Amino acid sequence: MISIFGKEYEKTELLSHVGDMQQIAGVRQVELVNGNERGVRALEFRTGCGLDFTLLQDRAMDIYDARFNGAPLAWISPVGPVAPSFYEYQNTGWLRSFPGGLLTTCGLTQVGEPAVDNGEELGLHGRISNIPAKNVAWGAEWDGDDYVIWATGEIRETRVFGPNLLLQRSVHARLGEPRILIKDVIENQGYEDAPIMVLYHCNIGFPVVCESTELLAVINDVQASDDDAEQGLDKFDRFQLPEAGYKEQVFFIDHDYDENGIIKTALVNRSFDNNHGLGIYLSYSQKELPHYTQWKMMGKGTYVVGMEPGNCIPEGRVNARERGVLEMLQPREQKTIHLEIGVLTSNGDIRAFESMLRGTDG
Repeated sequence: MISIFGKEYEKTELLSHVGDMQQIAGVRQVELVNGNERGVRALEFRTGCGLDFTLLQDRAMDIYDARFNGAPLAWISPVGPVAPSFYEYQNTGWLRSFPGGLLTTCGLTQVGEPAVDNGEELGLHGRISNIPAKNVAWGAEWDGDDYVIWATGEIRETRVFGPNLLLQRSVHARLGEPRILIKDVIENQGYEDAPIMVLYHCNIGFPVVCESTELLAVINDVQASDDDAEQGLDKFDRFQLPEAGYKEQVFFIDHDYDENGIIKTALVNRSFDNNHGLGIYLSYSQKELPHYTQWKMMGKGTYVVGMEPGNCIPEGRVNARERGVLEMLQPREQKTIHLEIGVLTSNGDIRAFESMLRGTDG
């Protein structure tokens, strides 16, 4: 049964009501044409249950804007989804092409502060989010009684005399389900060991983020990244109205996980829409993504909370290597990562999520 529009339908019953399933849900390709975003190809997803989102085909198949019943879920930066040709890799030039959005991928060989590593200049957060995908395919089709909306593609990060990493990304959604399923397979196609750093920069914005927003998670420990974060450590899980001159605070959170090794965490706004409630949750494997960074930025205009699971913290490759924690992929070795991003559509969903967290046992 498929639950949409407040009612449940069998597949044959639903098909009898429409001439084409695009009437209800699907995916289509568009091309952006305005200013420095010109030429960026994108895929627009509709799930039929209120969740719509845009996947940027020419930006590593990252997810830009996302909405639930018209309400925005992600923070959108003033930069916008600029074309990869505008990418500046030096120092903090990454910020000039950082669109925000529901997901910006950081990596694949560098996450964090700029540095020089063995003669290679490393910019902020690496190159992958500014590389177009190749061999992209998309569609919507029945899988038994499920209607699946999907896209796949390949993003290669490489250079002559350097690592040769291939990211195979698949993004799936299902009719009637307010969630996005991401599967990444990263393969070292070179002939030497290659560093692998990857972080999923999920940028949650207003109205999910507001002064009454709550962080829901089972937390073992929290560490501040610097002096500014240390000053806000006692209220890392509480938020506020936008403030001019606010200095970003970054925290490293050690989450508990369930009997299957899965971590779940959420940002929720119970007061949204006359106390109807709205939230965003992440679900992922602690083994695949053992680290979690929270970016708390309560500035005017830059009003965002980053939910950022990764195989590393954003300390940069040089620091990770010096600390002996830099993960390496051997030639032909693969790393597979699964990430679920979902919507808590009401306070009922939020209460059910809280109840599920109480059963977490790492």
